[in-house]
Amino acid sequence: MNDIRCPNCGTAFKIDETGYADILKQIRDHEFDEQITKRLELAEREKRDALELAKTQAQSQLQAAAAEKDALIQELKAQAQAAEVAKQLALKEALGAVEQERDALKNQLVNAQRDRDAAEKLAEVQRAKELQDANRQKEEEIQALKAQLQAKQVEQQLAVTQAVNLIEKERDQLNSQLSQAQMEKEISQNALKEKYEQQIKDRDDAIERLKDMKARLSTKMLGETLEQHCEVAFNQLRATAFPRAYFEKDNDARTGSKGDFIFKDFDEQGTEIVSIMFEMKNEADTTATKKRNEDFLKELDKDRNEKGCEYAVLVSLLESDSDLYNTGIVDMGYRYPKMYVVRPQFFISMITLLRNAATNALKYKQELALIREQNIDITNFESDLEKFKDAFSKNYETASRKFQTAIDEIDKSISHLQKTKDALISSDRQLRLANDKAQDVTIKKLTRNNETMTQKFKELGEG
Repeated sequence: MNDIRCPNCGTAFKIDETGYADILKQIRDHEFDEQITKRLELAEREKRDALELAKTQAQSQLQAAAAEKDALIQELKAQAQAAEVAKQLALKEALGAVEQERDALKNQLVNAQRDRDAAEKLAEVQRAKELQDANRQKEEEIQALKAQLQAKQVEQQLAVTQAVNLIEKERDQLNSQLSQAQMEKEISQNALKEKYEQQIKDRDDAIERLKDMKARLSTKMLGETLEQHCEVAFNQLRATAFPRAYFEKDNDARTGSKGDFIFKDFDEQGTEIVSIMFEMKNEADTTATKKRNEDFLKELDKDRNEKGCEYAVLVSLLESDSDLYNTGIVDMGYRYPKMYVVRPQFFISMITLLRNAATNALKYKQELALIREQNIDITNFESDLEKFKDAFSKNYETASRKFQTAIDEIDKSISHLQKTKDALISSDRQLRLANDKAQDVTIKKLTRNNETMTQKFKELGEG
C-alpha cells in the first residue's frame, strides 16, 4: 500500500500498487506531454526567431548591397560623364541581373519558408530528435543560401567593375584620340601659317627689290643735277678704269654752240683711242613744254662734228615713260651716225663699250699703219675692219635685245610675285575658315560613323 496526500487539503489516503502505478503513469504521461509540448513550442519560437533573424539579415544585406551599388553607380557616373550612356546601359544590365538574382533568392527564401512551415507541421507529430535534425538541416540550407547570395553579389560587383573599366578605357581612348587630333591640327596649322608668312615675306622683299631696281632704271638721286651725277659717277672710276682719260665740260662756244662734256681716252703712247661728245638733258632743265629726245639730236651731231669727236651720246631723263629709252642703250644711227641715247645708269657702261670697241679698232689701225709703211695692200685689212664693225654692231644689237628681254622678265617676275602674294593671302583666309570648321568638331561628329557610339548617344537622348 502507498500513502497519498492531497496537496490541497492535506488528507492522506492509501492506494494499492496497481492504482499507484496507474496514477504515476498518468502523471508521468501528462508531465511528459507537457514537457514535450513546451519543448516543441520553444523549438518553434526559436525557429521562428531564427527565420525572422535570417530574413532580416538577408533583407539588410540586400538593402546594403543595393545601397552600395547605388553609391558605386553615382561615383561611376561622376567619373565617366563622357561615357554615361554606355555606363548606364552596363549598370542597368548589371542591376537587372542583381534584381533577377535577388528575386531568385527571395523565391528560394519563400520556398524555404514554405518548406520550414511544412517541417514545423511535421515536427509537431515527431520526436524532439527529428525536430532538431530538421532544424539543423534548415539552418544548413539557410547558410547555403547566404553563401550563394554572397557569391552572387561578388560576381555582380565584379561584372559591374569590369563593365565600368571597359567603358572608362573606351572613354580614355576617345579622349586621347581627340587630344592627339587637336594637337596634330594645331601643329599643322602653325607650320602652314609660318610657311605662308615666310613665303609672303620673301615675296614682298623680292617685289620691293624688283620695284627698287625698276625705279633705278628711270630715276636719279635726289638733290643732284644730271650733269653732276654723271661727273661724280665718272670721277669715282677715273683712277681705276680710266687713268689716262680726259673728261671735262665743253666750254668752247666759238662755233655758236657747245656740248656738255667731252670724253677722250688715250693709250700709253698718247694715241687717241676714242672721243665722245656728251649732252645731258633732264626734265627739270627744260621749259614747261615737254621735250623729246629727238629734239636735241641734230644739235648734238653738229657739236660732235665741230669738236671732232667720233661718237655722240645723249644722256637723257626725258620721256621717262617711254619703254624704248627705259630698256637700255638706244642706237640712233639711223638718224645720225655714231649716235646713242642712254639713261644715266648706262652712262659708264656706254663709255666702257665704246672705249673697248675703239681699243680693238686701234689695234687694227696700228697694224694698218705698219702695213702701209711696208707698202702692203690694205684692201683685205679694210674688209676685215668692216667685218669687225659689222660684227660689233651685231653684238651690240644682240646685247641690247637681251637687255630688253631681261627688263621684260623683271616686269613679268614682279607681276608673278604679286599674283603669288594674292594667292597666299587667299590661302590665309582659307586657313582661317578651316580653323573655324575644326573648332566646330565634336565627339558626336567624330563618332558619327560608329554605330555603337551612335546608338549609345541615341539611348542617352531618349533617357
